[in-house]
Amino acid sequence: MNMFLFPGQGSQRVGMGKSLYENFSVAREVFSEVDESLGMKLSKVIFEGPELSNTENAQPALMATSMAALKVLLSESGKSVSELSKYLAGHSLGEYTALCASGAITISQVARILKIRGKSMQEAVPMGEGGMLALLKVTFEEVQDLIVESKANCEISNDNSNEQVVVSGLTTEIEKIEQYAKQKGIKRVVRLNVSAPFHCKLMQPAVMPVKDALDTAEIVTPSVPIVSNVTASPVTEVQKIKELLVQQITGCVRWRESMLFAIGAGVKTFIEVGSGNVLSKMLSRMNPNVTTLNLEGVDDLDRIIATIG
Repeated sequence: MNMFLFPGQGSQRVGMGKSLYENFSVAREVFSEVDESLGMKLSKVIFEGPELSNTENAQPALMATSMAALKVLLSESGKSVSELSKYLAGHSLGEYTALCASGAITISQVARILKIRGKSMQEAVPMGEGGMLALLKVTFEEVQDLIVESKANCEISNDNSNEQVVVSGLTTEIEKIEQYAKQKGIKRVVRLNVSAPFHCKLMQPAVMPVKDALDTAEIVTPSVPIVSNVTASPVTEVQKIKELLVQQITGCVRWRESMLFAIGAGVKTFIEVGSGNVLSKMLSRMNPNVTTLNLEGVDDLDRIIATIG
């Protein structure tokens, strides 16, 4: 049993998806649709930079790259998403890509929503006043204890794996838990290079703009269940999907539990579709018994079709 995974912010890199763009018309169509829907040459930013690091560009760009890769895979394999993937999941913005991959919403609509989402999240907290901190080789429960003990006013924003947890908050509070974690002997504590403290209550100003965008979007029932970041369980009901995507803005991404659900449901092969292999690496460390594959460029296609086709 297979499952497609879609990466989130941080996986972007200049030039991603270019080999697919150059070799497949279905990929070029995806990038053209995104460019047209946004009224800008986002494809130029993706392939040449340097504005790709801007949140409002990175979010639709990652979606476009993932959807281009997926469209090529479907075209070359002659199969549908529902034939190839039991469930779909995406990390943070990747959940919007998963929704698009399921056929529940068009690429152009998702591009516009992600542009709004990225801009709203970026502007929710003044630049430099918020941050995110990754704590490695620790569990979710251990980080919960650290927050309480350090009296840092921050929140767990990403429960990524059994050895990687991310917290978000104001910079002063992030510094507080960072220092306390080091005092407690946690050796790997990494300040993330992000522009805002995502997935915590500080993102509240971004909620209404995204909710309004989702409320006006035409979304239908997905062809494949989406494993929600918020509940770590599958969802197909349209109104519930919208509600969970809104909650996701200020809520923790329960990625570890999402992957545990999928493995428990019988998924054996996970295909990360789009830029990078962040999700695959985390999953491989979490459970070495599952198969992980990456689809980013032309060179990956034959191997993936042979494995999952």
